[in-house]
Amino acid sequence: MNSITVKAYAKINLGLDVLRKRPDGYHDVSMIMQTVNLHDTINIRKTKFQSLTIQSNLYYLPTDQRNIVYKAVDLFREYYSLRSGIDIFLNKRIPVAAGLAGGSADAAATLMGLNKLFQIGLSLEQLMELGVKLGADVPYCLLMGTALSEGIGEKLSPLPPMPDCSILLVKPDISVSTKYVYENLYLNKEIDHPDIPLMLEALKANNLYKLTPLMKNILESVTIKEHPIIEEIKASMKDQDALTSLMSGSGPTVFGIFDSQYKAEKAYIYFKSRSNEWQVFLTNPYFPV
Repeated sequence: MNSITVKAYAKINLGLDVLRKRPDGYHDVSMIMQTVNLHDTINIRKTKFQSLTIQSNLYYLPTDQRNIVYKAVDLFREYYSLRSGIDIFLNKRIPVAAGLAGGSADAAATLMGLNKLFQIGLSLEQLMELGVKLGADVPYCLLMGTALSEGIGEKLSPLPPMPDCSILLVKPDISVSTKYVYENLYLNKEIDHPDIPLMLEALKANNLYKLTPLMKNILESVTIKEHPIIEEIKASMKDQDALTSLMSGSGPTVFGIFDSQYKAEKAYIYFKSRSNEWQVFLTNPYFPV
């Protein structure tokens, strides 16, 4: 086998709570993560020379050491001997800097692809141990599905799958700095924390109508102040019959949960007509086979 193509799936946060700031500057979190059926595609090809080249369909994406795919290859090479050069083409569909873990998903897919292409034989657990060196979300992007994420995001527990539904993603034409959001998060008594234990019960019961009212993202308290359009999109999602609507991660992507494909398609058409600058995707929960 001289080449392999792997898919890198986006994620949303069904619930995102921040418990405390740690002495090392990171934050302890409690999050319920869900993979969605929106993906980048990564083609990895062996070459004769010991070089690494990366190309992308996005002209503005760095293809050197600043790219997390490049970092993933470098990390893999530190531990395992790869007796050829590598040529990678990254086809991006997940919006960049959107709160959907697109970069982490690309890193995870690259590790999986290298493991298969070079027949290294690493287990999922070993890949996850490697992945955390690239970022806290990378182990989850290797695991995928529905999972509870704790610690700084690296402690993962698989959960019962999210109930069947349609998911609409809308990313407005703004950029959000995750670093800024966490630096400006104040964990005072006024903050409305999600009830993660109750959400876990709703998942165990496979009850979408119990789950959706409980969905909350504590980071909205920072991002929406800076970008009120996020609150506006959330309200519009509910006007379009979404059961609930939430910001994913540190934003700015907003998702809506729909209990019928028809309602979701209607909302998709509405948001596509709102602005040519917004990125809109109609998708559903994804579970690895």
